[in-house]
Amino acid sequence: MNELYLFFRKNSKWFVFAIFVIISCTLLFNSNPYHRHLYLTSAGRAVSSVYKSGSMLSSYLNLRSINEDLNRRNAELQAEIAAQNEKIEALREAGYTDTLVVDSGVRHVINNSIARPFNYITINKGTRAGVRPELGVIDQNGVVGIVSNVGPGSARVISLLNPNFRLSCKIKRSDYFGSLVWDGRDPREALLEELPRHTVFKTGDTIVTSGYSAVFPEGLPVGVIMPDNSEHNENFFTLRVRLLADFTTLGNVQVVVNNRRAELDSLTRGEKDDAKRNPFGN
Repeated sequence: MNELYLFFRKNSKWFVFAIFVIISCTLLFNSNPYHRHLYLTSAGRAVSSVYKSGSMLSSYLNLRSINEDLNRRNAELQAEIAAQNEKIEALREAGYTDTLVVDSGVRHVINNSIARPFNYITINKGTRAGVRPELGVIDQNGVVGIVSNVGPGSARVISLLNPNFRLSCKIKRSDYFGSLVWDGRDPREALLEELPRHTVFKTGDTIVTSGYSAVFPEGLPVGVIMPDNSEHNENFFTLRVRLLADFTTLGNVQVVVNNRRAELDSLTRGEKDDAKRNPFGN
């Protein structure tokens, strides 16, 4: 108690000064409207600055939680986009079944060459079973060839292992397409040529039919990209592809019908007619 008394006694002059200042300011601002206005304005600015500084400090302290929330929301959006892309791809893959009719009967391979420069396959069904020229042929793994000649009880198929057979293909889940052709070296492999120089691909990507053909609809499996095989010139890539169909053990095949063939053929005929009527393109 004595220490408190000594403190007030020692600083009594300052306390008296402070009291007189407070009384003077009160009398000044209460009796003079102009000074009162200045006081209120200055006080308002001071309070506003304090609030603004406090708000900025609070926002800065909350940046971490805000950043975490943004990262969480971004991750959720990325997951949602990935899920939607998977759904879209599933619908695209399922969609080609609307343009594809698989022959109900299994066709047995009765002759198959794989070591000749130009290879053919013979199946045991012909016109009596509804087989006709220019129908696609597949097995349980992928594309096999195209029907070329048909008799009543058998049909000849141009094998994928025939340099005369070029198949329009693309890299799955992309729009990069090229022409698949057998180079005569290995019955398990073929070349995907004429891919644009800017094509994006990686080893193991699946090669499927592009749909730019009246024979095969889009999305039928053909092969996978092999490692370290890319050859390219100034404008195009050439990729070596491991075929999914095993021609060395080919036994049963099926004939497929592209339901969009009539539409594609009519468009092609229209283009040819236009070219005949206007050969110079003017």
